Amino acid sequence: MSIFKRLRDLTMSNVNAIIDKAEDPIKMTDQYIRDMTEDLEDAEKAVAAQIAIEKKFKQLYEEQEALVAKRNQQAHTAAQAGNADLARRALEEKKAAEAKLVEYKTSFEQNKASADNLRSKLEEMRKQLTQMKNKRETLVARYNAAKAQTEINKAMSGFSSDSASAGLKRMEEKMLAAEAQAEASNEMQSGNKSLDDEFEKLGKDQAVEDELAALMKQYDKQQ
Repeated sequence: MSIFKRLRDLTMSNVNAIIDKAEDPIKMTDQYIRDMTEDLEDAEKAVAAQIAIEKKFKQLYEEQEALVAKRNQQAHTAAQAGNADLARRALEEKKAAEAKLVEYKTSFEQNKASADNLRSKLEEMRKQLTQMKNKRETLVARYNAAKAQTEINKAMSGFSSDSASAGLKRMEEKMLAAEAQAEASNEMQSGNKSLDDEFEKLGKDQAVEDELAALMKQYDKQQ
């Protein structure tokens, strides 16, 4: 299985379509995040291995390049010294180094292209994982809002304005009845006053009348 299969299969459009059909989009999103995180870790290892190969061929290529330059200089030095045999040997090794140089350079360029391609795909995976995590936050908010709305609608389904009005009217009737009962109780209490209470009240009323008569008489004299 390709290490980047998830990147191919789980494009954001496909993920969105599957999540929209899921019974629990939060759980489904969390599962995708876990899968993509695992694939991303595997991809990072694969890219690291490819980069190591790229660097190895780069090193071999640069070593042969340096050897070619070195053997070429040695050949010139030997020729100047009049040592044809030594110059020949230097040129032979230079030729062999040039052949390896071409081979290593080709391998380096091929592996560098592969590493660059994997780097690009790895970056795309990281972007998709970030998008998925951001989408999860949005989904959680929308999902919780929908659940709250559902609960409210469920609670409101057994509640109607007619039943509320009828209930309120019954409470008003009970309150009026209670107030009438309290008022009747007060009247009954007033009607049950004792004879002594009546005379005491009469005495109090007479005292007020006497004081009023005295006050009026005082001002009549002044006039």
